[in-house]
Amino acid sequence: MSSKILDTFLNENIAELKDRGLYNEIDPVQGANGPRIKIEGKELINLSSNNYLGLSTDDRLKKVAKEAVNTHGVGAGAVRTINGTLDLHIELEKRLAEFKGTEAVISYQSGFNCNMAAISAVMDKNDAILSDQLNHASIIDGCRLSKAKIIPFNHSDMDDLRKKAKEAVESGQYKKIMVITDGVFSMDGDVANLPEIVEIAEEHDLITYVDDAHGSGVLGKGAGTVKHFGLQDKVDFQMGTLSKAMGVIGGYVAGKSNLIDWLKARSRPFLFSTAVSPADAAASIKAIELLMESTELHDKLWENGNYLKEGLKNLGFNIGDSETPITPCIIGDEKDAQKFSKRLYEEGVYAKSIVFPTVPRGAGRVRNMPTAAHTKEMLDEAITAYEKVGKEMGLI
Repeated sequence: MSSKILDTFLNENIAELKDRGLYNEIDPVQGANGPRIKIEGKELINLSSNNYLGLSTDDRLKKVAKEAVNTHGVGAGAVRTINGTLDLHIELEKRLAEFKGTEAVISYQSGFNCNMAAISAVMDKNDAILSDQLNHASIIDGCRLSKAKIIPFNHSDMDDLRKKAKEAVESGQYKKIMVITDGVFSMDGDVANLPEIVEIAEEHDLITYVDDAHGSGVLGKGAGTVKHFGLQDKVDFQMGTLSKAMGVIGGYVAGKSNLIDWLKARSRPFLFSTAVSPADAAASIKAIELLMESTELHDKLWENGNYLKEGLKNLGFNIGDSETPITPCIIGDEKDAQKFSKRLYEEGVYAKSIVFPTVPRGAGRVRNMPTAAHTKEMLDEAITAYEKVGKEMGLI
């Protein structure tokens, strides 16, 4: 017999989420997650994917993934420290280090795992972490797990960061102090002010950590936000994922060899969880090769991003201050954002509503992500739907 207390808690809170427009409906995609998708038999233009470069359906990645299954099987078979480290994992880390311009790399099962693993392996209760208020949930959870004192600073506010860094150092309370930020903020598309963050870090001897999940493949001709600013030698931790622009699954941390050696010895997801599959590792290696050989996909992503931005902005939508192809349409009210998303769905466009706690209360939106795989015709269809629904709802 199930717990009555638990049932009451769950039913009441789910009902409240639905009433406030904060409950997220999950829509299973029938088939591949490409520029067009099918849900419940309905074909839609897909503007909700993080498959920035279209690589999740790329034939070249599919080919090497199939070959890896034939040669290495479907799973690694053990945790990495026993005998689950395959030659493919070593090759993946070698290629990533070259790609990111660092001495070494450690790979993990996901970007979320990276932040849980790396932050808590280095920071502890005697330390402090200066964290941007809009940092990703995985950063927040990684900081909490470390038990370090978390000192939030106002989003991209360098004066506030400098003030709080000075106070933390002068307090004498902490052995180590880290400053941590997203490279690209995924809900607004703005870019961290890394040059000034590094300057402040050097002034106060802070450890620097950049979560570049949404910057890799997008900035720095594909190599990411840190490379974009030419700061590879100034940032201690470069974290990235293989599940967004790379189109596969997994994550990694890039940095100096001694950092990576420490993470291999002390980061718990590395020590106690089986590594990504051979197919995932092989496909990720191929994706990195493609990005290192050519900027074609990167350039097409930016071309499509700028095209959609211009179209929605000209219609009168509030697209915020995005500096990347990420294009939010900020509605405000959570229920209106969900209604807007549902009407777009009916008009053939899949753009999911994003509400609290992913974004602040009253900042409900749909987040549009044009990819390198979209055609101009697809984007024109989407813009036409936005115009129709926007006028119908009085948003433009």
